[in-house]
Amino acid sequence: MKAEITERTEAIRFSLRTRDRGEARRRKATAETYLDKYFAVVRLGRPVELSHKQTLALAGELYRAWASEPDEMPNAIYMVEGLGLPTVPPVDFDAEAVQLLGAALAVETYVTPEKGAERLELFGPVASIMLSHKGIPYVPTSVRERLVLALCRALSAALKTRARYAMGDYTPDDTLAKYPAWEPPKIDQAQAVKPSPIHGTVSLTGLVDAWWMEAKQAGRSEATYLQFKGIFKQLARFLGHDDARMVTTEDIVRFKEDRLSVPRPRTGKLMSARSLKHTHLSVYKSIFKWAVANFKLTSNPASGVTLVVPKRVKVRARDFTPVEAGAILSAASALDNIASPSSNEVMCRWVPWLCAYTGCRVGEAIQLRKEDIRFESGTWIIKITPEAGPVKNKELREVPLHVHLVELGFTAFVKKATAGYLFIELGPEANLKQILATRTARLGSFARQCVKDPNVSPNHGWRHTFKSRGFEAGIQEKVLDAICGHAPSSIGRQYGSVTMKTLVDAMKLFPRYELGKQNNAR
Repeated sequence: MKAEITERTEAIRFSLRTRDRGEARRRKATAETYLDKYFAVVRLGRPVELSHKQTLALAGELYRAWASEPDEMPNAIYMVEGLGLPTVPPVDFDAEAVQLLGAALAVETYVTPEKGAERLELFGPVASIMLSHKGIPYVPTSVRERLVLALCRALSAALKTRARYAMGDYTPDDTLAKYPAWEPPKIDQAQAVKPSPIHGTVSLTGLVDAWWMEAKQAGRSEATYLQFKGIFKQLARFLGHDDARMVTTEDIVRFKEDRLSVPRPRTGKLMSARSLKHTHLSVYKSIFKWAVANFKLTSNPASGVTLVVPKRVKVRARDFTPVEAGAILSAASALDNIASPSSNEVMCRWVPWLCAYTGCRVGEAIQLRKEDIRFESGTWIIKITPEAGPVKNKELREVPLHVHLVELGFTAFVKKATAGYLFIELGPEANLKQILATRTARLGSFARQCVKDPNVSPNHGWRHTFKSRGFEAGIQEKVLDAICGHAPSSIGRQYGSVTMKTLVDAMKLFPRYELGKQNNAR
């Protein structure tokens, strides 16, 4: 399998295909010489010109590969896809000769000027591979067009020679003599652009600030920025300095070992391998990689540093049992008896029911506004939108309201509410994200009074529960994904949209929560 090299590629790995140490050293030296020349040409920054003679020399290599005995298959670099060329030695040589002659005629049709674009598409890949093997990353368009034409003509002639051999005529081939030997182009490597050394101090925390200037334009959240900056401050404290240029791979390994062996002063506990890998190490790799790509560092000290994460022990399902769900919803409904409920009590009254019947995230329910709930075509609809606050995928979605929520009085509550947020009092200097975090924690504490099992999330458990009940009711997974705001699990599920009618019909199938009738057998 060929690895694709992109702008994010940090290393190129390949096998030297030998276990002999002496041979491995020889091949390694050859490979390093080739790569040094290849990347010198890349740094040169301009295409390499090929003479007419050099172009024919490459065409001669393709001819030589295919004008061989029919039971000898050419090297894979000379395979041209889409022409029906043989890939294995023949069993019936007469049939092979017929196939080869047919392929030769097919190739000849691409020689004409009007087939230029198709010829380039067909022979372009093999031309690129052959040039790469010669240490040439790119050539001018005119050279490439001339090369693919020469390859086309050479392949047609080679297939006819191969067919002649298959028919039993092994008369010496005179065609090879017309192709010249390959002579590499002269490239002034002294003109190649050299990577400039990086001078001065590069601050660890300053790297995060520089990254953020770009990342916020791409839609990354401020919470991510603050998290990343805190993680880099931890590294600076551990190292005793804030100079990113002084950080080595050994430093990152020492940091990893420290977090796995020394309890944290605040908690008295070791950092989990999962948290260390998926937060700290992941962040270091990401930011340092960005720094290398933006010429702030010459290497990524976190590259290649990893650790084994033990598989999580699962002792129960992540959704609520009917008893647990019923306990939370009963506690929420009991708040109806409060004469003048606080905003926190109003939130605890309605958000659990909203999550139970929409599968939305707790934060998405808390940030609902009066204008996000509307009546249209006989159906109440909730709009979950990034305009109101953070939405994980940054995409608006609309969810029909379950009729039970209407019967419980939610829409009546919305009609009486003032414009703006339903469960948040947002002052002029207030920070919405901080308020959401505080409200989410309060709601979690409220639900935790009803659900004591620490192996289930008191807030996020509603999303799992909604999916489980939806499956039981026969609702399609794609429809449940659309309601919950989950990304489709496959490319196929990305095709076609889920209409509001489909969502309304699905919500009619979704079962009611009948309090006091919860089934304990689960």
